[in-house]
Amino acid sequence: MACLVGVDFSAKILASIAKSFEDEYSKEDGLSLRNLTLLFCYLCIFGVTSSDLVYDLLSILSKRLTELDVSTVLTILQCCGMKLRGDDPCAMKDFVLSIQNSVNDLKLHSGVGADGKTDIRSRRMEFMLETICDIKNNKKRPKEDPSHHTRIKKWLQKLKAEDVLLRGLTWSRLLDPDKKGQWWLSGDVPSTVAKIEDVAAVISKDVAETKKLLQLAAAQRMNTDIRRAIFCIIMSAEDYVDAFEKLLRLGLSGKQDREIIRVIVDCCLHEKMFNKYYTVLASKLCNHEKNHKFSLQYCIWDHFKELDNMESSRSMNLAKLVAEMLLNFTLSLATLKVVNLANPVEMTPARVSHFRMLFETLLQKDDARVWNVFTRVAGLPELEVLRDGIVMFIKQHVIAEDSGKDLASKFKIAKKALDNTAGVLM
Repeated sequence: MACLVGVDFSAKILASIAKSFEDEYSKEDGLSLRNLTLLFCYLCIFGVTSSDLVYDLLSILSKRLTELDVSTVLTILQCCGMKLRGDDPCAMKDFVLSIQNSVNDLKLHSGVGADGKTDIRSRRMEFMLETICDIKNNKKRPKEDPSHHTRIKKWLQKLKAEDVLLRGLTWSRLLDPDKKGQWWLSGDVPSTVAKIEDVAAVISKDVAETKKLLQLAAAQRMNTDIRRAIFCIIMSAEDYVDAFEKLLRLGLSGKQDREIIRVIVDCCLHEKMFNKYYTVLASKLCNHEKNHKFSLQYCIWDHFKELDNMESSRSMNLAKLVAEMLLNFTLSLATLKVVNLANPVEMTPARVSHFRMLFETLLQKDDARVWNVFTRVAGLPELEVLRDGIVMFIKQHVIAEDSGKDLASKFKIAKKALDNTAGVLM
């Protein structure tokens, strides 16, 4: 579902599980808690969320270490303990130390029960400590043999499930009642590129050249350290591969990570002539990390709102940028669903000019490419209004004003593709 719908689906599922977990914990319902814990663990095993979220929950449980906490920790370790160790051995080491400290504290403060034994010597606690010791020493228990997961994982690989892996979430973030917007993308990573020397090191340029780039960045209203660093990388790179690699080395995440796409789009719109460099770089990033695709879509929607007040050169660059992203299948025509192309009131002269350029760019490509672009939104009931709007707009504002570009034949292909319920590509 996350692959089909988007990461917002899996993020909300995780938030729902976290809330249910805390509710059942307060009721001390061990069976419900175990089932929720197993569901949570399998979401980690099959790549919905990264292991850092599981480690965060383990850290919370290890500080309290009640009988219910011990049972939950044991369930997690038995289900995905070896995966956690493999994903992040250092985090596992920190967890082991935390558990050991908590156990030592309990030993100091625990009393003697009616049967003459201290609480700390419960069989469940001892078994948990044995399990932790086995994982720490890389001794795999028979139950943890992942062979029965292989078939499912292969199926998920075909869906490119690795693209929807959620990273950087915390347990407290899932439980936050004031979550807003794309909260699953939020991050609080401190800026590591505040000084000119830092930026110069990142982009492999001398300080003098970097200073000029930073001045240019300021002129283009790159008003944060992160935006300026991203700008310098993009503008100084040897090619799109060099830019891509250096952007990844910035190590940004969450909210800061979203700035990459926004800066790329801003740079593209600022050019006097359209430059495909920005579309190739944006496509590379979107293919690498699906969250960039969502950032790109929201960024484009924000610019659509500004079309009436946008300079013509920026509007044309935006139209060509969107067209190129559609042609390389990074985005689909569903991106235009926020625009009512059939509404004459909404279609002001500035908007008509913009979307005419977009569709002309699409229709000037070869027949197969035109078919493939338009057929991607065919047959979907929720996009019927969009399909009708596209047909009406092209008829009124592209074909009717076609001056020697001979787009009518391509429009017939596009219209047939929009009506293609089979979804078969040429």
